[in-house]
Amino acid sequence: MDNNFSDDFLIKTNTTFDLKSYDTKYSGSLSKDEGTQLLVIEKDKLRLLQEKLYAEGSQSLLILIQAMDAAGKDSLVEHVFGGVNPQGCEVTSFKTPSSKEYSHDFLWRHSLALPAKGKIGIYNRSHYESVLVCKVHPEYNLSEKTWKDVKQFDEKFWENRYESIRNFEKHLTNNGTTIIKIFLNVSKEEQKRRFLARIEEDTKNWKFSPEDVAERGFWEDYMNAYEQAINETSTEYAPWFVIPADQKWFCRVAAIQIIIDKLQEMNPQFPKLSDKEKSALEESKVKLESEK
Repeated sequence: MDNNFSDDFLIKTNTTFDLKSYDTKYSGSLSKDEGTQLLVIEKDKLRLLQEKLYAEGSQSLLILIQAMDAAGKDSLVEHVFGGVNPQGCEVTSFKTPSSKEYSHDFLWRHSLALPAKGKIGIYNRSHYESVLVCKVHPEYNLSEKTWKDVKQFDEKFWENRYESIRNFEKHLTNNGTTIIKIFLNVSKEEQKRRFLARIEEDTKNWKFSPEDVAERGFWEDYMNAYEQAINETSTEYAPWFVIPADQKWFCRVAAIQIIIDKLQEMNPQFPKLSDKEKSALEESKVKLESEK
């Protein structure tokens, strides 16, 4: 690729992330046709890397996707991972926690969904909801039953949450899981256009909820929450990538290159047979060929 999206959209740990300085409409030097063709080529690369990861079975990849509503999370998963072997890829979409999930700490349900060694795990929303939607609506935290009043959700409370997330991700990376965190950066104007499309097209009505419009009233609060969360938790071991999402075709191309680059760094390999295993293989071949 002419564009190095892994570098372009990586939030470096030694800089302060300012969300307003990131262009949601950016598409590099690619045209839509070029991007669409490129995605097909890159999907073949991803399929081979995923096959090696699965065969090797010694490390895993966890991909977190966060975004505002209608930013393209679902379609990104569909178009980027549509060609990989389903046996080696698991998608978990996190909704509002159940009463059972609220009876545990906020990381518990995310721990249960972690990918096994050899697999790619995709979180459609993630543990970051606890420092995003729960920061915009702090009263949601009361459902955890540990706190009695929203006044308890002070600066120290949020510092503890960020620290818990950093420690959780550090633990994962120390034990064989590579982490990629992607924020699909869509504009408020593009979200409005997509909401209207969902209302106007019968086949998309099911995707829309009146609550989505109500949440737009908290847009700036959400942007501030994303900005702080990314600044607090973009680390060398679990970096954030902020991808322009106003053009879905570009968003997919950028995401798949970031994922491929990370898998290439992981360098999974097909298992190599020992001399004894190779000998047994040859014996099996002889037996099969001699069958009548």
